[in-house]
This record gives sequence, C-alpha cells and structure tokens, in this order.
Amino acid sequence: MAAAEVSSLMRVVILADFAQPSGGAQMVAIESAVALRRLGLPVTYIQGVASRADPRLREAGVEVVSLDLADVWSLPAARAAAAGIWNRLAARRLAAALANLPPGPAVLHLHQWTRSLSPAVLPVLSRSPHPLVLTLHDYFAACPNGVYYRFDRGEPCGLVPLSASCLLAPCDPRSGRHKAVRVVRTAATRACLRGARFDVIHVSDRGRDTVAPFLPAGLTQHRIDNPVAAERGPPAQIASDSRIAYLGRLTREKGADLVAAAGRAAGMPALFVGEGPAEAEIRRLDPDSTLMGWRSRAEVDALLRGGAVRAVVAPSRWYETGPLTVYESLAAGIPVIASARSGAAEKVRHGRTGFVVEPDVEAVASAFAALRDPRVAREMGREAARRYWEAPLDPATHAGRLVALYDAMLARPATARAA
Repeated sequence: MAAAEVSSLMRVVILADFAQPSGGAQMVAIESAVALRRLGLPVTYIQGVASRADPRLREAGVEVVSLDLADVWSLPAARAAAAGIWNRLAARRLAAALANLPPGPAVLHLHQWTRSLSPAVLPVLSRSPHPLVLTLHDYFAACPNGVYYRFDRGEPCGLVPLSASCLLAPCDPRSGRHKAVRVVRTAATRACLRGARFDVIHVSDRGRDTVAPFLPAGLTQHRIDNPVAAERGPPAQIASDSRIAYLGRLTREKGADLVAAAGRAAGMPALFVGEGPAEAEIRRLDPDSTLMGWRSRAEVDALLRGGAVRAVVAPSRWYETGPLTVYESLAAGIPVIASARSGAAEKVRHGRTGFVVEPDVEAVASAFAALRDPRVAREMGREAARRYWEAPLDPATHAGRLVALYDAMLARPATARAA
C-alpha cells in the first residue's frame, strides 16, 4: 500500500498513563494526538488513570478511552509496588480496549507506562496485529530510577543498568526499598522488550546516546524532536528590570539550587516558577530570589512574552532528554542558559542565543553576569527567535514526521513486526 493511502486510512492509538498535561511526556502525547487529528487521521487516546482528559482532545475530535486505573502513587505501599511491577488489571483492560478498535490499519504509540499501565501492557501491545512505537521521554526502559542519575552522589550514573554494581548502588531518591521495587519493574520491562520487534523514538541526541547502549537488539530506533505549541510573534520585549527565570519542578537533579546560588553570586536574584523539595534550600541560598509556585501555561507564556523574563535557565545535573520550556523560551525570543548535559543544549547556540554551561555554580553565575545588560539579552533573544522559526518544532511538523514513520511501519510485512 502506498504511503499516501496508508496515511489516509490508518488510525493512531496514543497510550499514556494520563490525558492531562501534568508533565512533559503527557504534554507531548496530547499535542501529538491533537496535531495528528488535525491532519485528518482518526485518533484514539487511551489513558490509564481515571481522570479528566485535556479538553483539547475532544475539541479536536480525538476519541478518549479511559482504563479507569489507579495512579500507583495514590495507593498504599504494598499495592503500589505490586501494581507498578505488573498490573494485571491494566493488561486485561487494555486488551479489551484494543479489541474494540474499529477494523482497519492502526499504529500503537506508547508514551508513558510507569504510573498505572506497568510493564504488563507490553506483551499485550506486542501481541497486537498493529505495529508499536514507544517514545522514550526518560530512561525507564533501562534504568530503575528512570533518569540514569545517582541521587546519592548528585551526579549522572556511569553503571550498567541492572548490573551487580547497579543493584547495590543506593541511587534512588526515596529509599532502598523503593529502589528494589523499581529494579524488579525494570527487570520485567527488559524481559518484555527482549526479542520484541517494534520502534522507539528518541527526543534528543543526548537521550539517544545515553540509553541506546542499554536497549535490547531488535528495536528500530528513530530521532524525532518533541512538538512545541508556541505561537509565532515578535520576540519578547525584555524589560530593564527583568529577571532570569527557572521554570519547572524545584529539584537538585534539575539544578534549581544551582540557580539560587548562581543568582546570589552574580548579584542577580532569580525568579522561580514551580514547586518541589528544593524550595527551602533555594530560600536559604538566596533569600532575595522570588518563588511564584506553579503557574498555568497561559501565565507562563505571559511572563515570557511580557518582558518580565531576561533569560530562562535549565542547568540540569542529569542527562535530561528534552525540556519543553527551553524550546518554548527560544520560540518566544528569550535566551536560554542550558546545561551541557541536557538535550536542550542541542538547540542553544553558545554566545548567540544563550549559553551552554556545565552544571556548577561558577559556570551558571558567569552566564548570569554575561546577561547583566538587558541589551545583550534582547540581542540574543532576537537571534534565538530568528533561528527557532527558521526550523520550528511546531506540532504540525512533528505530526508530519510521525505520519512518515507510521507509514513505514505499516508498509513492513507483518512477519517483520512479530515478536
């Protein structure tokens, strides 16, 4: 069947734990579902957790199916461990949902499974006659804690996942018991992936280079950027009293404490939008910093476009795959200070659209100081917007790349897709 014919007929089935934009993976799943529907494809969005779906899905004509599962984080410890490792109910309900799909060609696209679906859904998806693609937003396909990071040492991990050294490492941010549960879940995931024949998408070069060596043979790997839902307009008019801003969860692995320490060292207190366990440390490191808590997407966009933000800083200590806030900032004409360890650094031109720095106080403070003059930030912001919009990461472009991949997957002989 020709690619154009496949595209006009196939159904896309998006699967994720949530249908709410509460994190990067869910945001990408929702944006891609809406963009694919706008191309005219029938789209079904299957969410694991029973919760209100983002209204944009139904407004776009996306069919939303809920498996009515519990979020494992809301369960007592023993039940959460069992459901997280292997949720039999999720497998049964997903099998029933797939059986109810309309006849015809379809592609299954899994975005997230650790909060309700569990590895138990992987055999269900592998047995389906429809080809499967998995977007790797993190490292849970290989690493027990999902970020390939030593929380006990505050540095990226260098161990082989599930090796003896990995099993003994006290790397989990919660406890050794929590690590043990995650080890068993990762072992179950690896068993399901071994010998499987499906595709995976990496969202950044950094993400691909970090996890690819640990993936089993037989997976066909691709590199597709995340979609960024940014409206094109004139670059932000950065005000003279603007602040460098950190957007996201306040954690040490994301470098929130580095931002506070660097702001104090440079004499440029930062603005924090988000919440998290590093909040008290941020207040201690720089009492003059401003913590706004979580804000809606519209409010964050207003901050970026309204001149209050001089630059956005994302100094992750872990090998972050592709933070959307960085791309949204560049699109708005805001320079970015990005960690050299992050996938976001791929989109920043050092000294032109921002700075790529090592995640340490001295390097981040130096970047702050370089932006002390708002005229420098404005010039960088204009260049950032110009470069971004030369090759935007808009949802329509993302959907077009997905369709090309789906076409190729459907064009393969069914025997080549069998596990």
